[in-house]
Formats: sequence, C-alpha cells, structure tokens
Amino acid sequence: MGAFVIVIIVFLIPVARELVLEAAFFLGAGIAFLLLGALLMYFTLKGEMRGLLKKFLLLTGASAVGIPVGVVLHNLVYGLFIHLFGEHSWDRIGMSDEPVFFILAVVVCPIAFLVGTIGSIVLLVKR
Repeated sequence: MGAFVIVIIVFLIPVARELVLEAAFFLGAGIAFLLLGALLMYFTLKGEMRGLLKKFLLLTGASAVGIPVGVVLHNLVYGLFIHLFGEHSWDRIGMSDEPVFFILAVVVCPIAFLVGTIGSIVLLVKR
C-alpha cells in the first residue's frame, strides 16, 4: 500500500514529481509493487483465510501485480508494432498508441487495488 501511495503522490503533486522524476524511482517502485503484490497473493493462498476476505486480498495482490505488468506489456506491444510494421504503424490503424494494456495499467488495476484494499480493511475491522 505504501508503494502505491508514493506513486500516486508523485503523479498528483508536481513538487514531489520533480524530486523523484528519475527512472530509477519508477523502476524501483514498480518492482516493489509487483513483489509485494505477489507476496500478498502467495501468503493469502497459503494461509487459512476463507470467504470474502480471501477474495479481497487476492484482488489487491493481483491488481498490484497487474499495474507494472500492464505498463511493461503496453511498452512491449507498442515497440513491437513499431519494429514489425514501421514507425507510423499506429497512425495507419487509426490509433496513436496501444490502448488495452495502458487502460488496464492506468485505470482498471488501480481501481481494483483500491476496491480490494478498502474491502479487506472493512472486513478486518469487522472482525
């Protein structure tokens, strides 16, 4: 959750963006987010949790893994199309960029992460 909050702060606050605009920060945050999400999924599956809490924790972990994976796949598909079909291949098909993995990484996975996190917190507080 901490890595997610840091990334959101960097995107929303211009001063923070200028402080950590280096690629190393984004690479490190993405790797940390991916590893923490994978660990959350592993421990949730190995643990004795059942029911809705287990589903919310798995949703949180899967979406945390999905964000950096979606970013990498977006860039790979974009670069692959340019390599295979030429520099202006996206313009010829009527798009300026690869939309599927971009939407997954920027919209779907963060919303799923927030839903999973809030749902897990609510269920844990109820216990």
